[in-house]
Amino acid sequence: MEPFANHSGYNRMFAKDQLTLGIHIPIENYQFHAPTMEKQVELVQKAEQYGFTGAWLRDVLLEDPQFGDPATGQIYDMMIYLTYLASQTKQIAFGTSATVLSLRHPARVAKEIATLDQLFSERIMLGVSSGDRRADFKALGVNHETRGERFREAFAYLEDMLYTNFPSIQSKLGEVHGANLVPKPTKRIPTFITGFSQQTMEWFAQHGDGWMYYPRSPVQQAAAISQWRELVETYQPGVFKPFIQPMHLDLSEDPNEPPTPTRLGYRTGRNALIELLDLYHNIGVNHLFLALFDGKRPANDVLDELGEEVLPHFPALT
Repeated sequence: MEPFANHSGYNRMFAKDQLTLGIHIPIENYQFHAPTMEKQVELVQKAEQYGFTGAWLRDVLLEDPQFGDPATGQIYDMMIYLTYLASQTKQIAFGTSATVLSLRHPARVAKEIATLDQLFSERIMLGVSSGDRRADFKALGVNHETRGERFREAFAYLEDMLYTNFPSIQSKLGEVHGANLVPKPTKRIPTFITGFSQQTMEWFAQHGDGWMYYPRSPVQQAAAISQWRELVETYQPGVFKPFIQPMHLDLSEDPNEPPTPTRLGYRTGRNALIELLDLYHNIGVNHLFLALFDGKRPANDVLDELGEEVLPHFPALT
């Protein structure tokens, strides 16, 4: 039996050979400036009404100009802001892209994510990663070079805390004996490995419930998805694990403008966008969330055009 056969949020987003669309928070075209975070509740509510199945948030601690992108995430702490936005919506799922397990203690993550699962039943998608922002590691006194080892240990610790009653945990990160996490999740929370997380593809083909990887050309992405799916079939025959990716979008006012590659995405008109999404669908992408950061048009206008003209081609699943 598939582990999420009765998980409503998962089944709106993911199915074999299907593609759904999500949106990246903030829904704003701030480019290399700090986002204003204006009208995010209204925009997320609109995205939900149009049929976007997921809204995704980043786990960034510090602004670091040396990193080379607007590393302010969505300004606010990911878990707190996720809670605020989820409380203002009814059905859209909220995902972390991704919770940096090398920097957040797994016992605390378990408490937070299980609480969110109780408050917003079957609407939480947990992306996890090893992290890469050196400034965040330095600020928290965590060795950046050993983040892969710390990630593996934190991942195992997190799984035990969430899904084992009164676990026995002996770890460099702490010990648990004769105590139990409350609350426990109502069901398994979909957990996706993000990037390589300093692991081998064999490792994350076995662990986690899917794979989230950064934007790449369809040709590059197709090769990686194919290799990963072969490994999943080797280690867990017959199990479907979705592939997820973001894509930065600068949507042209000309619906027929052909796609031009940009930083982590494309500038394109909506007709070519639909063709491009069909291409990603055909190579095995199951959920693609659009980031409007680099756009030149007002995000509200872009959201309307996407909702009215693009979403009907990639609706939420039933």
